[in-house]
Amino acid sequence: MNFLRSERVAALLLLGAAAVGLLLANTPVGPALLKAKTAHPGWAILDLSAGHWVTDGLLAIFFFLAAVELKQELVSGELSSLRSALVPAVAAVGGVVVPALVYLAVAHEGGLAGGWPIPTATDIAFALGVLALVGRHLPTRVRAMLLALAVIDDLIAILIIAFFFTQGVAPLPLLLALPVVVAFGWLSRRARLGVAGGIALAVLAIGAWILVALSGIHPTIAGVALGLAMAGPVSRRVRHALEPFSNGIILPIFAFVAALVVLPSGEGALGPLFWGILLALPVGKLIGITIGAALAQRIGRTPNPIRLGDLVAIAGLGGVGFTVSLLMNELAWKGEAGLTTEGTLAVLAASVVAALIGGTLAALRSRAYRR
Repeated sequence: MNFLRSERVAALLLLGAAAVGLLLANTPVGPALLKAKTAHPGWAILDLSAGHWVTDGLLAIFFFLAAVELKQELVSGELSSLRSALVPAVAAVGGVVVPALVYLAVAHEGGLAGGWPIPTATDIAFALGVLALVGRHLPTRVRAMLLALAVIDDLIAILIIAFFFTQGVAPLPLLLALPVVVAFGWLSRRARLGVAGGIALAVLAIGAWILVALSGIHPTIAGVALGLAMAGPVSRRVRHALEPFSNGIILPIFAFVAALVVLPSGEGALGPLFWGILLALPVGKLIGITIGAALAQRIGRTPNPIRLGDLVAIAGLGGVGFTVSLLMNELAWKGEAGLTTEGTLAVLAASVVAALIGGTLAALRSRAYRR
């Protein structure tokens, strides 16, 4: 299972699963797969489609692991001090604001403005995977910068989901979820985690997820809350155990399901939504992250700053939106199949373009360091 911890393997599995999903959706088996995606099991408590069980259920585990990583970075990593967090934080903000503005400049009419969050995300697994493939000779702090940037980017994405994609909150389930999360955190701080303790934590986690889902807030937020609440030593063990499962099963399944879209045909099939995302992710991220990081290093007078060429390579990889951008797309165009399809194709295309741009820049920098 250790090979599934590899960033390179994770990136290849993500890309492969998305390619298979897109391919199968446009073959004779496509209609059956799309029907299965929208089928409802009809469970009494939560009546979700099969596709939503993936985006709302399985993806909560991914966000749980992202929150655990965020907490570790805040406690003892690249974000543990204000000075060390300044550059990736400002870079992340630039990498959110500029792509959103680029998107709105292209797709601001016809009700498309609501898609501005789609190109603001960076996929940790995919971006680090590309860097691992081509940047072997880069300094370790380049990877650390990209990781910190992506973690902060995910935090911003979580806040966007919580504030912009939540409607009609039911207060009672949300209030009931709070003590469950607290109990989860308290139990994780108790004696060493055995089988009974692990089962108890799993039951509390599922309970918190159900309550958050019933409250009207996107249930991936439950994963974030649980990850931040869990004690450090236990969280590292749990993350170590779940990482292969997330890389090898959860993210590929999500990529496969999200890519189940039928390619549009005919003139004008791809409109401003597609071109806005295709421009905003690779180009907007490249500009926003580079300017933000460069300004933060100059204003903060960072000792031994990261070279501009390395910053540009990091910024190029920051345009790989993939997982979180696909989720944003699902949330932005819920119930609008045509826009969801167009947005999905745009995210896939833009992420591949960003991976090529960022990968090429990182490879050139790596070659320069090797020389």
